[in-house]
Amino acid sequence: MPSIDHTAALRGAGLRVTAPRLATLDAVTEHPHADADTIAQAVRERLGTVSRQAVYDVLNALSDEELLRRVSVGGRSMQYELHRHDNHHHLVCRECGRLEDVPCAVGAAPCLLPHEDHGFAIEVADVVYRGLCSDCLARHRAESVPGTA
Repeated sequence: MPSIDHTAALRGAGLRVTAPRLATLDAVTEHPHADADTIAQAVRERLGTVSRQAVYDVLNALSDEELLRRVSVGGRSMQYELHRHDNHHHLVCRECGRLEDVPCAVGAAPCLLPHEDHGFAIEVADVVYRGLCSDCLARHRAESVPGTA
């Protein structure tokens, strides 16, 4: 994984460089698509006592400044990833919840254009593909073979 200069990213966004912000960016780098509680735990492991609310506040600030991207796949808690500004999409397993990045569906951002834009200047298309991941699919196939379950 390429080295990411989180200090420069924070300064570039006009944010103060603080230990909780750096630890949060490191946690999201190491655990892409993690939820806020998982990130908070990773931040506490790095820094000791940090409240969950403090981590939520950092996640919101970093998302507002587009250093992080919130990923919502419906019915699950918000997940976070580094914002790469590449308008990639996501695959989600409807059984185990595995979440994977996939490149833009067609061409460059916003990748997909609606038939009617209602006067909007479309910038981003968020697409979530749903199905079974390879592990769940293999388990289903093995369970459907007589004498294997």
